[in-house]
Amino acid sequence: MAAATSDRPYHIIIFGATGFTGQFVVEEVARCAAETPGDSSLKWAVAGRSRQRLEAVLEKAAGRLSMPELRTDTEIIVADVSIEESLAIMCQQGVVILNCVGPYRFYGEPVVKACIENGAHYVDICGEPQFLERMQLEYHTNALDRGVYVIGSCGFDSIPADLGILYTQRQFKGTLTAVESFLKISSGPEGSSGHDATWQSAVYGFADSGSLRQLRKKFGHKPLPVVGAKVKKRGFVFFSKEIEQYAIPFMGSDPSVVKRTQRFLYEEEHQSPVQYSAYVGVGGLFSIAKFFCGGLLFWVMVKFSLGRKLLTMFPSFFSFGLFSKAGPTMKQIEDTCFSLTFFGEGYSEGTDPSQGPPNAKICTQVVGAEPGYVATVSAMVQAAVTMLNELHSLPRRGGVYTPGAAFYKTSLIDRLQNRSIKFSVRNYQ
Repeated sequence: MAAATSDRPYHIIIFGATGFTGQFVVEEVARCAAETPGDSSLKWAVAGRSRQRLEAVLEKAAGRLSMPELRTDTEIIVADVSIEESLAIMCQQGVVILNCVGPYRFYGEPVVKACIENGAHYVDICGEPQFLERMQLEYHTNALDRGVYVIGSCGFDSIPADLGILYTQRQFKGTLTAVESFLKISSGPEGSSGHDATWQSAVYGFADSGSLRQLRKKFGHKPLPVVGAKVKKRGFVFFSKEIEQYAIPFMGSDPSVVKRTQRFLYEEEHQSPVQYSAYVGVGGLFSIAKFFCGGLLFWVMVKFSLGRKLLTMFPSFFSFGLFSKAGPTMKQIEDTCFSLTFFGEGYSEGTDPSQGPPNAKICTQVVGAEPGYVATVSAMVQAAVTMLNELHSLPRRGGVYTPGAAFYKTSLIDRLQNRSIKFSVRNYQ
């Protein structure tokens, strides 16, 4: 590992290793470490509140991966988000901290603060725009001054979308001006499911949506220039010919993250900004009816503390089984995959974007294994490995960034191609 330092014993520390996602991150880091044996090997540790539970996670990983050495050779660090000193001790021992403790709006800031103060780079898999944008507003200058990188949303939210747009820009011969993306998630006979922590993030995120508008005003950003034709927004529910099913706007952090990346590239690299709209397929008419009823109930309940309490107490009931406290089974994970298709338009080489409508199109696609606990984990770990090996390619000397802003000059897309996330150009009919 290029970023090994004499005073830091570990390249990577997985904080929140006992959580549902954290357990998968432990296994992925163990696999990566096994690929780089010898003096240049990836040195890593696990961290969390309970030594006993961390030992159990390592025991489980050792059995699943047939790596008995994990039980004895992996260092355990006891750290708690409510104990500042324990976070400081953890951060002083690692080059990169992988923060798997969510919801981030409740537990993320102390870890960001500890990383910056103690010189450890930070990576998370947050899909909460309020947290991500607030960290940029409040900590970018401190991180820049300390030479620390804080990079959020390095999971399924939002590496496929953010790097997918960068990939599409690079493949387009000319000036790309607008992209619409359509997400499809396919599952096996047992369906797909998400863990309760993701559901909680959604509940509290929607409840606090008003604060996001106030937060954005504090940045004082001028609107990004619109190059070429302005893209019309689709309806709240519409039939998509692109994916041949009904679709709705994607409610996650992708649009927020992509826009932040486009602003960075426009301001720092003087690149033409891309308009972006994100949608997700929801199936046929029956799915639309179920979504409409559930969505209406959800929207009403998140407005009240009792409603939020009920939503978080009974996630499976209120999400029609899409989220549960147990999370997905291994069979559900193995049988689930995603495709994110980008339909872009712009102006061919030599064409002036101010003269007439767009005259060129492109279609690209990012496909991968189960998004929540396979693709997310691959993306997070490869983001950390890229940071360790290509720190010189990251912008400036530190700061709070989106994945696209942080990694646009690195080999992260190539690294993901060798894992469970593939980027390709498709025929555009």
